[in-house]
Parts: sequence; structure tokens; C-alpha cells
Amino acid sequence: QVQLVESGGGLVQAGRSLRLSCAASGIRFNTYNMGWYRQAPEKQRELVATMTSSGNTHYADSMKGRFTISRDNAKNTVYLQMNSLKPEDTAVYFCNANRVPFQYWGQGTQVTVSS
Repeated sequence: QVQLVESGGGLVQAGRSLRLSCAASGIRFNTYNMGWYRQAPEKQRELVATMTSSGNTHYADSMKGRFTISRDNAKNTVYLQMNSLKPEDTAVYFCNANRVPFQYWGQGTQVTVSS
């Protein structure tokens, strides 16, 4: 059974940092592309950052320079370091694992940034 378990969310003041973690099980982690997405209330889920199995990264424009995605294949874990957080970063953050034709999602972790 595949599980993606996010952690590290919480309430933080604007300008501060958080690091999210996503621990994967049930997949050959090092063969999967990993990503972070987020969904704010009454908005569609949007891409935050992705990292391919070979380590190539991609970021949404609004996250470039503030967020960093990384992975530790030995720990089957992907991370999202979020710096200089803004109130508009408030959302549920979801971990994603994909390798054609498979795709899996975590349950999400809430990030709330106060002004």
C-alpha cells in the first residue's frame, strides 16, 4: 500500500520559515518524480515545486527564490523548505509522487501564515 505522509505544517508569522516533509512508503522512491502542490480555500490546487527522479527541479514563478525542494532517497523523503513566508502562502500543502502511469497524493498539511 502506497502512503505519502506530510508533516511540518503549522501557524507561522509572515517572514518566517517552515520545512515540510513527506515520507513515502510502498513505492520505489528513487524512481518517482516528487512534487509539492497547494490548495488555498476556494481556489484550485496549484503547483509549488517538483523534483524529478534524476534531481531536476521546477518551481512555480511565485515560489522561485523563496522555496526549495529537495529529496533524500535513503530516507524515502521529500522536503520543501519555505522561507520568507507570506500570508498568501496560506494553504493546504500536498505531496505528490508520480511515475507514468502511477500518481499518488498525500493527505495534506496545513500551512497558515499570519500577517
